[in-house]
Amino acid sequence: MTEKVDKRDRAAQFRLRLARAMENRHVSQSALARSIAVDRSTVSQLLTDSGARLPNAHVVGSCASALGVSADWLLSLSDRPESAAELLASSLTLTKAPRALVDERIFEWHREAAGYKVRYVPANMPDMLKTRAVLEWEYAPHLGRTADQAIGASADRLEWMRSAQSDYEIAMPLYEIHSLVHATGYYEGLSLDNRLDQIDHMLELCEQLYPRLRVYLFDAKRLYSAPMTIFGPMLCAFYTGGHYMAFRDRNRIEVFTHHFDTLVREADMTARDFPAHLRRLRQKIFTEAKPK
Repeated sequence: MTEKVDKRDRAAQFRLRLARAMENRHVSQSALARSIAVDRSTVSQLLTDSGARLPNAHVVGSCASALGVSADWLLSLSDRPESAAELLASSLTLTKAPRALVDERIFEWHREAAGYKVRYVPANMPDMLKTRAVLEWEYAPHLGRTADQAIGASADRLEWMRSAQSDYEIAMPLYEIHSLVHATGYYEGLSLDNRLDQIDHMLELCEQLYPRLRVYLFDAKRLYSAPMTIFGPMLCAFYTGGHYMAFRDRNRIEVFTHHFDTLVREADMTARDFPAHLRRLRQKIFTEAKPK
């Protein structure tokens, strides 16, 4: 946050920042004058005038554009010299999201955030919680012969994340687990044995990794969230299907973190209750599957 300064101090700061920008860009007074279509004497006056007056907005904007800095920075309204376009480019990135178990960009973000809390709203059940059989059922039709290699690499990533000392909070809609248990929607066609094994696997992970791994279930009829991952205070990535849209702007990360915390705070099933919920669902489908 910038401090309030009086007109004379702001004018002096303008001269200092204009001179610094010219030096950094190796721009002479004559070159700047040509760029902003004024006389060289005008530029000289901008740099040496000891009064309290600032140049008009057109001149300030022209100087900023010619020197590749922001007008707000020249006027001491911002501490960031980058232009708006540069700030946006550095704070927002768009990268492809391959249909694969091993996404090097995502894993790079996990490594970058090692030690920070990772908050995760998955598009469906997270790969890191799935059994090998469920991964094969899901990915083999798309990955073909590479599925086995990809699944092995995914297991390696999970082992790394277990040892990275990051806390993982996962928030999913209630219907995701119910769809898995009853083989409906996305999980239609998944065998009973695979579903039971999957529940057992999640129970084992919750027991091994709690409290570093916490899973919450929220009611999607009351709350909604796009798939996203928040890597501590460093980055927030949204999954759009074919791409990841990632933000590094701290203010935006705080907004999305608050949204995630709302999902957790208003969750119908807390991390403490999640294992008992899984056991009830397991018993239910096991009982329903018994021959009568």
